[in-house]
Amino acid sequence: MGSALGEWCRAHAACGASPQVLVGIDTRESGPWIAGQIAGGLDRSGVRVRFAGVITTPGVAYLTKEDDFIAGVMISASHNPYQDNGIKVFGHNGYKLPDAEEERLEESILRLGASGTPPRPLPLHEEPVLAERYLTHLERAVPGSLAGRKVVVDCGNGAASTLGPAVLRRLGAEVVAIGCSPDGRNINLNCGALHVAGLQKKVVERGADAGFAFDGDADRCIAVSATGRIVDGDAMILLVARYLRSLGRLPGDTVVTTVMSNFGFQKALEADGIRLVRAAVGDKYVLEDMLRLGAAVGGEQSGHVIFLDKATTGDGLLTALRVLEVVQATGRNLDQLTEGLESYPQKLVNVRVKERKPLDELAGVRRAITEVEQALGPDGRVLVRFSGTEPLARVMVEGPSIESVNAYAQRIAEAIHFELGG
Repeated sequence: MGSALGEWCRAHAACGASPQVLVGIDTRESGPWIAGQIAGGLDRSGVRVRFAGVITTPGVAYLTKEDDFIAGVMISASHNPYQDNGIKVFGHNGYKLPDAEEERLEESILRLGASGTPPRPLPLHEEPVLAERYLTHLERAVPGSLAGRKVVVDCGNGAASTLGPAVLRRLGAEVVAIGCSPDGRNINLNCGALHVAGLQKKVVERGADAGFAFDGDADRCIAVSATGRIVDGDAMILLVARYLRSLGRLPGDTVVTTVMSNFGFQKALEADGIRLVRAAVGDKYVLEDMLRLGAAVGGEQSGHVIFLDKATTGDGLLTALRVLEVVQATGRNLDQLTEGLESYPQKLVNVRVKERKPLDELAGVRRAITEVEQALGPDGRVLVRFSGTEPLARVMVEGPSIESVNAYAQRIAEAIHFELGG
């Protein structure tokens, strides 16, 4: 991988330039080994490697864009358990590489892998100044001080374990930190953005104004209100969008989320005169639509929120700071700032299929979907799609009552099983 990326860097570097690549890791025990291997391949290709050590994925994206790096590499498996790891590559613009570039890299990896060249890992020396530069960027992203605010952060024993508490304390907040003791194997283990029960309990116990949980590489954030209520990605997008619109700083009065965002979220936005554009599932597609529309705010229900005026990717720490900025500026708490947001009951049913025929060509399925949509009217929503990675059709129905959405989802699922069932 390192050698292939090195070839790519040499091909894309300006004439006579000596390309540099930034490498960062989260707290998994496999991270330093993988980093050394990638660095060895880059070095073999004549590319200089600078090592940020433990840093967040958005930290790598920011530094790659702002500094003299032709590419950035983040070694992380995000919210997965410690046994997993992965490699994310950013171009100098701070965005993940386009599909076509990734495919060319894959071809090079396969070619080089078959060559039998022995690996030559490169010892890496961490440069703390790189993470410090990212922290300074976060500090400047929020006007004013957070003095007087008590905040609990759960860093999931991941990449934000040092950076998260540090930036909040620098901005004047009183910080209670949990999930900040990584040991290489406890990343995301019953903590962080996917396991917020501990954060909810701690926020209420300590009388905090809010709590924030991050996943392993801190590109996601889930908030908790002072009463212990979960404030997910939809809710955070809503409160920030409302605030920006009140200041005339929400371009086109538009936000972008995915087809999975709750129907109640859409209703709350519409009540405030804000348009919702839905993209396909995945932050990559949200970002594409944001760039196309000139939208400033977008993201996913899972807490992957993008603020294009400050970042090129979702940034959990930035999201927490922007939410606290709204709290500080308005003097209102998270429960008040998300008033009017009532999540509709949602039912998701997976149906195993033998083949993927276009659903609109299946009369029984088309009829079942139409009947459910007519029954729901303006008070619900139906989404039926094939999984991108498994032989499954996914049926999602939202509506005013759990009983109705369960029945409607099952009706459509049975029609799909009859036509395509495996």
